[in-house]
Amino acid sequence: MIAGLSVFAFSAYSERPNIVVILADDLGQGDLSHYNPDSKIPTPNLDRLASEGISFSDAHSPSGVCTPTRYGLLTGRYAWRTSLKRGVLNGGSAPLIKRDRLTLPAMLQSLGYEAASIGKWHLGWEWNLKDASGKPEPQNIDWDLPARYCPLDAGFTYNFGLGKPAWAFMENRHVLAKPTEPFDLSHIPSLIIGGNNNKGFQQPGFTFEAMIPAWVKRANAFIRRSVESDTPFFVYFAPICPHRPINPNIEFQGKSECGVFGDFVVELDDAVGRLMATLTDLGEKDNTLVIFSADNGAEVNTYGHIEDFDHWSSNGRRGAKRDLYEGGHCVPFIARWPGQIPAGTQSDEVICLTDIMATTASIVGFDMPKDAANDSYNILPTLKGESLDRPIREATVHHSARGNFAIRQGDWVYIDSPKGADNAESDFVLRTLGVVADDEPNELYNLKDDPNQSTNLVTRYPEKAAALKALLESYKSRPSSLPKI
Repeated sequence: MIAGLSVFAFSAYSERPNIVVILADDLGQGDLSHYNPDSKIPTPNLDRLASEGISFSDAHSPSGVCTPTRYGLLTGRYAWRTSLKRGVLNGGSAPLIKRDRLTLPAMLQSLGYEAASIGKWHLGWEWNLKDASGKPEPQNIDWDLPARYCPLDAGFTYNFGLGKPAWAFMENRHVLAKPTEPFDLSHIPSLIIGGNNNKGFQQPGFTFEAMIPAWVKRANAFIRRSVESDTPFFVYFAPICPHRPINPNIEFQGKSECGVFGDFVVELDDAVGRLMATLTDLGEKDNTLVIFSADNGAEVNTYGHIEDFDHWSSNGRRGAKRDLYEGGHCVPFIARWPGQIPAGTQSDEVICLTDIMATTASIVGFDMPKDAANDSYNILPTLKGESLDRPIREATVHHSARGNFAIRQGDWVYIDSPKGADNAESDFVLRTLGVVADDEPNELYNLKDDPNQSTNLVTRYPEKAAALKALLESYKSRPSSLPKI
């Protein structure tokens, strides 16, 4: 339990729904056939989820990379307000979420929910070390002792993930076996794209392919225990998929027309289907809000899929993971809650993953403290299909891997950087989108008129650029995006 939660007030609701948040890793909107009719990847379970709920075309991760997005989702706060100004945490980094920071699971736990973190964490750990060097390396961690900080210290009541900085399954505060062997992916060399996540130590017998099946099994078991005890539950399900190494299990290989990457997305879709089947089998479908999204846009290696397979992960948008261009942070967002969210609806409302916390607070009747969820807006009216006379968000701040900023307001986006791409952009993609080269110190686009972000308008509309830059600076200088009344 987070210190001080007992002082928070909440409204009395007769029943509160279960909540399942599924966060994919490096997935673009165009990887789902619901968003992209030309997708070369079949995603029937996610398509069905969208047909039973609402999908957003203009949803955004708060960052172009992993750690800050996960922080934002779980706290309702931009991560650049913390010490993390660029990049991501490494395997041995200290916790980014402080023990006294109100989180989504802690909020729900205070209302009697059980809350499970299943899968990838990437928000820091604390371990007992063997010597005083202070280096949290696998050889220096006393794996016999429980973790001093893990997801349980951020408000979760159950944790099944990885004991970083090693490759070892971890339940609550303990690894299931000591990581004593060098990490070995030699048995699947033909299925790896890139060199991420292929170093370090592992527990005996650990394989990358075992992760998704293990996480689905534990998530379903947690849901069953909660239902049997008549306890509302929150599941944060975060598989490392389709993040590289790209390694679909054998039964999914060849199931797409987009190589092993597409096959890995098929496996992700299957995992979602198995979780949804459990909710249905237990009679909890109608009483569960399910949200599916991704931590950022697709990895840059997906540029090759456009030429090789005619598959565009970013659904025709410029940019990829890490970038400030739309492809770096415009993500799929699907929500289903039978009887509350009209089935088969779509929205072009601009939303951010930080909004999940304020929205959940509204659903469960939690009175949010003024110093919590600083960048979170309640999107429940849009989820329910209500007509609004103005946008929910005043503006949305985007943040790249290198620590550069952009701000979106209405149809306009201002990039406060000489280049919105942290990656080397594909010449083929630039030609396809018709991008006009320039040497301006910053960028301005009207996304309604120029969704490809092909023509920089900063010299044509200097007053608009200046106004957006001033708004961005005001967001950066104040502790909250929201006026606290």
